[in-house]
Amino acid sequence: MTGALLEPPLAAPRKIVHVDMDAFYASVEQRDDPALRGKPVVVAWKGKRSVVCAASYEARRFGVHSAMPAVTAERLCPQAIFIPPDFTRYKAVSRAVREILQRHTDLIEPLSLDEAYLDVTENKTGLPTATRVAIAIRRQIREELSLTASAGVAPNKFLAKIASDWRKPDGLFVIQPKDIDSFLPPLPVGRIPGVGKVTENRLGQVGIRTIGDLRAFALATLEAHFGRYGLRLYELARGIDHNPVTPDRPTKSISAEDTFEEDIPLSETEDLIRRLAEKVWTVSRREPRIARTVVLKLKTREFDILTRSYTPPNPPSSCEELTAIALSLRERVGLGSERLFRLVGVGVSNFREAQ
Repeated sequence: MTGALLEPPLAAPRKIVHVDMDAFYASVEQRDDPALRGKPVVVAWKGKRSVVCAASYEARRFGVHSAMPAVTAERLCPQAIFIPPDFTRYKAVSRAVREILQRHTDLIEPLSLDEAYLDVTENKTGLPTATRVAIAIRRQIREELSLTASAGVAPNKFLAKIASDWRKPDGLFVIQPKDIDSFLPPLPVGRIPGVGKVTENRLGQVGIRTIGDLRAFALATLEAHFGRYGLRLYELARGIDHNPVTPDRPTKSISAEDTFEEDIPLSETEDLIRRLAEKVWTVSRREPRIARTVVLKLKTREFDILTRSYTPPNPPSSCEELTAIALSLRERVGLGSERLFRLVGVGVSNFREAQ
């Protein structure tokens, strides 16, 4: 019964490619400014509240990585060259990459500006294998955009994601169906996408450190420890992932947030809330559906995250109306005037088709 649940007997094998641009933002900066090539580049605003958006491979050798506080990156690599991010330019390059991907298949699922899954079970160019498709994509990105991409080829999204990281940067790795049972077991469980430090520690507490260890646990045991996620872990340990490549996923939310240079009381957040609401309104106008719910996000000095939301009888019809709702949500926080905050965000969600 379990086998039938996990492995539909007539499921046709897919050919999936995961394309991941190498140090994307930093590589665009190095491409566009020859003086930066070969040097440790960190894409981030300088300042104690800023975080690293991307780091070149020269900077990564010093331990710098994305999402790290900029002050930590500066300490690890004093000679790093800090470049403020230019997302307009990165989005333009991302669109150019997307145009290359679309030459090969329409089944493209973007994960971010710099990575995407492709289903090339059938491809537009008539290439005989998914590996040939990946080779062609990487060559076209290099020749036309002067950038490098790594790619993973596998029978499903889970394995393709692992494979694309295997020979970074500028690498290609293929996991054939016959190699799954020898390739996966030695890997640490942290290699499983979605297994962060917290889950990895919980797995370690029950003696699971490698995917091989994970395979040794019965499904019922994993479900007892991890609930519904136990089934997902059980399947991934065996290289099973039936999730299809889903192009053009509908937008679930649109948001913007910012971190203050210094912690401030709630009463001083109005100007930033207004600016963030304007950003969200501008972006939301590109979405054909209508957002019904407005969300205010706050992070306290102690890193506690608070959210307040409101779904009005009629969706916000102007930037002023969105802003007014966001500001009214601030009045529902109720933590006292002495409480200080380090971040504020405004978002919209609960999208519905326009009538």
